Formats: sequence, C-alpha cells, structure tokens
Amino acid sequence: MAALLMAALCAVCLGQDNPVVSKLFSDHMVLQREMPVPVWGTAKAGTKVTVKFGAQEKAAEADKDGKWIVRLDALKGSSAPAELLITSATGNQPVKITDVVVGDVYLCGGQSNMAFTMNELRAVDDMAKADFPVIRHSRCGDGWAVCSPATIGEFSGVGFYFARKLVQETGIPIGLLNNAVSGSPIEQWIESEGFKSVPVLRTLELKRMAEYRKAVASQLADMDTWLTAARDALASGKDFTPQPKPPDNNNPNYGGLYGYTERLIPFAFRSMLWYQGESNGDDSEDLYLQKLKALVFGWRKVWNQGDFPVYIVQLASFMNPNPNPEGGDGWAGVRMAQLKCLGSIKNTGLAVIIDIGEPGNIHPPNKLDTGTRLALWALAKDYGKQGLAYSGPLYKSMKVEGNKIRITFDQVGKGLMVGSKKDKDPVQEVPGGKLKQFAIATADAAAPKGLKWSWAEAVIDGDTVVVSSPEVPKPVAVHYAYSRNPEGCNLYNKDGLPASPFRTEK
Repeated sequence: MAALLMAALCAVCLGQDNPVVSKLFSDHMVLQREMPVPVWGTAKAGTKVTVKFGAQEKAAEADKDGKWIVRLDALKGSSAPAELLITSATGNQPVKITDVVVGDVYLCGGQSNMAFTMNELRAVDDMAKADFPVIRHSRCGDGWAVCSPATIGEFSGVGFYFARKLVQETGIPIGLLNNAVSGSPIEQWIESEGFKSVPVLRTLELKRMAEYRKAVASQLADMDTWLTAARDALASGKDFTPQPKPPDNNNPNYGGLYGYTERLIPFAFRSMLWYQGESNGDDSEDLYLQKLKALVFGWRKVWNQGDFPVYIVQLASFMNPNPNPEGGDGWAGVRMAQLKCLGSIKNTGLAVIIDIGEPGNIHPPNKLDTGTRLALWALAKDYGKQGLAYSGPLYKSMKVEGNKIRITFDQVGKGLMVGSKKDKDPVQEVPGGKLKQFAIATADAAAPKGLKWSWAEAVIDGDTVVVSSPEVPKPVAVHYAYSRNPEGCNLYNKDGLPASPFRTEK
C-alpha cells in the first residue's frame, strides 16, 4: 500500500507541463562524438518530448512515471557552439542548452588524488595560461564550466593535464565528468552486479543487502504515517512536510557511493580514468584485484556501452623507505593488483607514477606527469596514434641463467635506461648509472614464504635486465620497487616512462 501511494505522489510531482532534462545537460557541456547520445529527463506522463540538435530531431513519450529518453544518432566532433533544444507537446517553456560542443567525454573516478583541484595544487603558472575553450569540466554533473584562468581553479588537476595534452595533440573538445570523492574505498563505488560477478565478494554484497533491508523495515511505520499526512494535505491543497529520509544504503564499506555514479547513467562517454587505492592500502594483492574486476564489470554492465576503456593510475611511492629487500609493505600489493589489470581486465591501461611520489605527502603535487601519462594511453588506444610510446617497461618473463636471472619486458620503446626524474622536468638518462631497488631471492624453507631475499645488482643488457647477488648462488625470484616507497627506483625506457614495480614469484 505504501509503495502504491508513493508512486501516486511521484506521478503528481512529475505532472509538469514543461519538460525537465537531467542536470547533466546544461550550458557549455560536451556531447560524446561517434556514438549514440542518450538525452533524458521527466515530463507529464504520456507527453511527447522532442529533442533537437543540429540537423537531428528525435522524439519520445514520457512513460507512466513521467520518465523519457531520446537517443541522438552518432555525432561528428565539432568545437562550434551549438544549441540543444528540448520541447514538449503540452509545455510552452522549452529547455534551451547553449554553447554545446561535440568531442570526447572522460569519466574521472576515484578518491582525493583525482578530486584534487588546481586551486589545491596551487599551480599558478599553469592556471594563468589555462585558456582552452574546448576543455569543459563538470563536478558530478552539476553544471559545466569552460576552461579559462577564471574557472580552472575548480578543475580536477589530473583531469586538466590529461585534457590539455589531448587537446594539444588532437584539437578535439574534451569533457571531464569528475565523479571522485576524497577518502573513498573502492567498495563504495561497486555496483551490485559487480559484487555478484566476483565470487569472493558475493558474501559482502549479501551482507550489504541484508543491512539495507533491515534499515528499510525499521522506517516503514514512519513512512506510512507520512504518506497518510501527505495524501490528506494534497487533497486539501495544503503544503506537506518532506518525507522522512529513506535509508541511504551508505554502508561505509559496500556500495554506498554508487549512487553518485548511478545518476550519471546512461550519459555517453569515451573512456574512464580511475585514480584510487590509497584507502584500500591494507588490501591483499588478490583482494584488491577482485574489487577492481567487480568495479569495472558492474559499471560496464549497467552503462551498456560495451567494454569501454579504463585507464588506471598506479599509486605513487609514499611513506619512509623500507630497508628490507623482501618488500611487500604498504601499497606494494595494491600496485601489483593494478598492474595485473592489464592482463586480467579487458581494455585497460596503467599510468605508472612510482617516481613522482613524496614520502610525507599522500597527495603527490605533480599532477602534470600523472595526467600526461594517462593521456598517452588515450592517444594510443582512443585516437590510434601510431609509433607512440604510451607505457614504461612492463614485466613479461624471467629466466634463470646460472647464478643470475634475466628479466624481459614489454613496452621497452626505444630501449631501457637508467633515468633521473626531478620535479616536473622531463626524465634524463644517467649514462653509467646503476639500477636501484632490485632484490633477488633463493629458496629457503626456514625463511618467510620459503624465500630468502637480498639486495641485488641489476644491469641493462639490450632490452633485458640481468639481476644477481654474490649472496644468492641459486636465484629463483626477483622484486623491483616492491615496497611502500622504493626510493631511487630508476628503470625507464628511453621515451622517459618509468617501469612498473613487479615481482616474479607466483
């Protein structure tokens, strides 16, 4: 009974003569090019709603709940300002959305390092020069801002540097849909179907749903009381108090922030940028990987936009260096999970930033290299740029050669090198320099996990690295930069991109 009354009241509230469009559609927005573009909102039930953009005109009828959706045919990219017009058969006040451009929209998700604004970065010089009319930014779909020195302060820092690189290389308008929330663990973003898709996480989802049902049951009495009062008030033409706040499903661990994402669906976008993991720093490598799989699977399923690309930022170094060659402390496991996404989740990329962290700063201020390295993946995968080095060296395989281990890599680019990175300056090759942060192990039943670790000498040999130690005559495994802060790690390709941390043992 309560549900029926609520539906009836909602129908009254949605009985407006003029159409209402989702808040995602507002002046200065970017529409996604080269794919169907959904436009949606509410109107009086049964009303015909028409959407006009350029030469296209599409119509739909609002359903019994007042909801309507129109899908524009794939659009060509254009930086020329255009108007999106939404009208209804019963209304006299059309919705006019102006200064609309067509380009590529990127969904920017994660936690504080993605949310971190240009104001917070205090990037004064870059802000003063931020005159890019074809870059547009929206915070959770609450209006769009055109990139200029006057507005850039509230843009995501990572998002801005990412978009700037793309615009400089392609000239295509770029929209940044910033959906990040500081301090959020990945569990809060996982959609229900995502939990169900990963067996190890199903029990967590069942627990979350049980808690939600309990919260709903505890409020039914209050809801029935309010419905009766609201019905009587409507019948007599009086105002009525807002309904009691429903259970928000905001369990601090499981799916509580998914609502931020849900209100963006089915907005069309090109790819997703994901910078998160600090709040899951205590997760094991395998657990965080399963959570990443659940996140990506769930979002791809509900968006129904195919296997859209997901470009992940691997966490930077943080806290004090660890003198133990075994490593594995701090965020090392999360970084391994992020690396493994490349082989276990279709259509993913990895921007490695292990070289730009700061021991005492969980928010590395160098968002320039972070955004630029993400943009290299997009240029290669979304724009088909040929001959572009878009990744640093990635571990491929190992081979024991007597008392040494030879490591081979993918993404060697122009070749391997010892590099030096200072602030935002380009990476410089260090001729004759020595590789750091390599460790090598021998089998030892008495040691933790059956491996005894020692710091190693590592030498570049062509497109491989040969690792050894006089303390390890029979080596079986290698680690590189496998700790919370692998200070001094310096393996790069000659294109200036850092190697990802890795471990060779299963």
